[in-house]
Amino acid sequence: MAGGRLLRRRDLMLGASAAGLAAIGIGRAAAMTPLNFTLPQGACDCHVHVVGNPARYPMAAGRFYTPPEASPQALLDLQRALGLERVVLIQPSFYGADNAFMLDALRQLGLGRARAVAVVDEATPDTALMAMRAAGVRGIRINLETAGLHDPAVAHERLLAAIARCRPLGWHIQLYTKPTIIAALQDELAASPVPIVFDHFAGADAALGVAQTGFDAVLALVRSGKAYVKLSAPYRESAKGPPYDDIGPLAAALAAANPARLLWGSDWPHPDGARVPGRAATDIAPFLAIDDGLVLNLLPRWIPDSGARRMILADNPKQLYGF
Repeated sequence: MAGGRLLRRRDLMLGASAAGLAAIGIGRAAAMTPLNFTLPQGACDCHVHVVGNPARYPMAAGRFYTPPEASPQALLDLQRALGLERVVLIQPSFYGADNAFMLDALRQLGLGRARAVAVVDEATPDTALMAMRAAGVRGIRINLETAGLHDPAVAHERLLAAIARCRPLGWHIQLYTKPTIIAALQDELAASPVPIVFDHFAGADAALGVAQTGFDAVLALVRSGKAYVKLSAPYRESAKGPPYDDIGPLAAALAAANPARLLWGSDWPHPDGARVPGRAATDIAPFLAIDDGLVLNLLPRWIPDSGARRMILADNPKQLYGF
């Protein structure tokens, strides 16, 4: 994604609500649009992050941005406000392969409600992976997009390394990248012995529509059941403000391909990882002003069929994350 487009999208998000950075970004119900449809039992938010006190949980020295705190209790407030019963914690880039706070939050939330996806590196021992599995971790995340890595060779190398770590544990791989990289790896992804999950509409640019380069590969992998796609963070891929009308055709195409391979996620607390001129990586980057109720209300607009929505919100997460 071009830097200018990313900053324009960020400006739209920051302008969404004057009070939103404090109220919406941390999930306080008073700032959210009420839900206008009924959630299925076991509805799950498949993409959130938590952020600890930096004095106790230091962030990686090579991080690209520094968010404020976002506690498990604030996450529970959001869950209750939206009526969600389950949640999946995703290890954020600013912690690198130190999953300590995510695992602490997982213990606080409990296995009845929460699962997690970790980030590991070559220094992570197999014993740590086994301990994480017992704690509720169910996958490894490869985040190429935040780091600005768009080399298919790098993606291929990391994919193979992640498969080797995931396969003995029965885990999946969560990949955050662009459709062009997915297309370059299509054969390897189709042959993967572990499930594949793509973040945030598979990184598709909503302004380019369903005909954009690489999106056909995404649809083929979803259609064949080889990959899941998260209908998450539409504001990251949309060129418009709420209600992000340009994202609808992507969601409809994915649902037509295979609703049994779709998931929904809020991306709470909506970290702002954009490269902003004059803002150092160690400066606090406030959360984006996102109305989580409004975003969840988009799902019936994208997916009118209630049976498909039940799959996306409850059945598919239950199967993938082992609830």
